[in-house]
Amino acid sequence: MAEPPRTRDPIARLVHALGKLPGIGEKSATRLAFHVLRADSELASELASALLDVKAKVRLCSTCCALTEVDPCTVCTDPGRSDAIVCVVATPQDQLAIERAGAFRGRFHTLHGLIAPLDGVGPDDLRISELVARARSEVEFVIATSPSTEGEATALYLARLLKPLGARVSRIATGVPIGGELEYADRVTLARAIEGRREL
Repeated sequence: MAEPPRTRDPIARLVHALGKLPGIGEKSATRLAFHVLRADSELASELASALLDVKAKVRLCSTCCALTEVDPCTVCTDPGRSDAIVCVVATPQDQLAIERAGAFRGRFHTLHGLIAPLDGVGPDDLRISELVARARSEVEFVIATSPSTEGEATALYLARLLKPLGARVSRIATGVPIGGELEYADRVTLARAIEGRREL
């Protein structure tokens, strides 16, 4: 979206700001801006407050690197979860998708991306050092990255890094479509993928 002319027009500013969001083009941004304009003031206040809150209060869990308001996060402090198995995901959205499937009761670790050399993303750009710090012989790491080229490369890299430390490393089964993204997979597919994981 092109830079708007220097104007104090609040509608143009809102359209421009909304247009910076991923997947929102100029038409969608305009439609959203006019929806906010037509709605009562409560929606605008709630939206503004939620945006400020998420930026001010949400941070990374010092243990699993998930997005959280409390540190450590509620998953890391849940006594009903197993410490013996850690599901490694690329994004917070992937963690939410696996949680919705309801088949996994261990801990999580969020990488915040995948190794993608063509995009300039290397291992040092991800939360891998925090993952290595959690590696112990009694822990199984289930690599639940998407079955894309980047997801497979990341899984192999992590396996080579974690196995010499004594940890068991497995990969989710390929119930998730090749080239697909975890956040769009249905619950049953994700549950079967976790249950049918294989050792790397």
